[in-house]
Amino acid sequence: MMASEQNGTREHLQALLDIAVEAALAAGALIRERKTEDLGITFKEEGKHNLVTVMDLASEALIKKMIGERLEGARFLAEEGGGNHDLEPLTWVIDPIDGTVNYAHGIPLYCVSIAAVRNNEPVAGVVYGPETNELFTATKGGGAFLNGVPLKASTNADLEKAILVTGFPYNVEENPFGCIDSFADFLRMGIPVRRLGSAALDLAYVAAGRFDGFWEVALHEWDVAAGALMVLEAGGRMGTYAVGKEDGPMVIDRMLASNGALHDAIREVLQRRAGG
Repeated sequence: MMASEQNGTREHLQALLDIAVEAALAAGALIRERKTEDLGITFKEEGKHNLVTVMDLASEALIKKMIGERLEGARFLAEEGGGNHDLEPLTWVIDPIDGTVNYAHGIPLYCVSIAAVRNNEPVAGVVYGPETNELFTATKGGGAFLNGVPLKASTNADLEKAILVTGFPYNVEENPFGCIDSFADFLRMGIPVRRLGSAALDLAYVAAGRFDGFWEVALHEWDVAAGALMVLEAGGRMGTYAVGKEDGPMVIDRMLASNGALHDAIREVLQRRAGG
């Protein structure tokens, strides 16, 4: 076990990040190399098009194995295998393929997301896009980076000049929290809205200044943990647009990530439909 596991020094956080990067690169290489094989696609019970492939399972197993070899007794919360939702002790939060639908259909917008979370706050994280070879990394207080180059959220403060991104839940046909209506509201304002199919990439792209904001009504911890840290470390803002609920880096209910300058303006539009 890492000797300084319970401290938060810069060196300790970098050590955690190094472990995450090593595992993400290995998992990314695995799923990229085997993407043309029989993926053994099955469907989950939750919603339509919510699928899982054998490579989701293989990627998750590899990540857990590599982290477990470096940290005896490591705790995990992962998309396919579940785990410890109590994120007070150091827990590795893993999405082995974020964007599985894209991956299964040969669309190159998918990634591996790994974060070390303590006290419900991500302290080190990586989002790796195997097809683009883009490695997004961040540590708490240490900044966010893309392939070693520092990231900074956009400085745009004019909503009319914004470019936004969103995602839809698997039960989108039920229009939960007015998600379809909110999407249409921005379009009626003439604001371009993209839909990539990977929340982790959406967050990383906000951190990189490619998008000015990202919202989604229902996510999981493994969707946001690494990317949320990147947004915050790049000078952006993480929160919820649900009225009366607290902001925080691990928001999964009506989550809003932004460059900070546009946060209130975006939230105001979203709360027309789904604030309560």
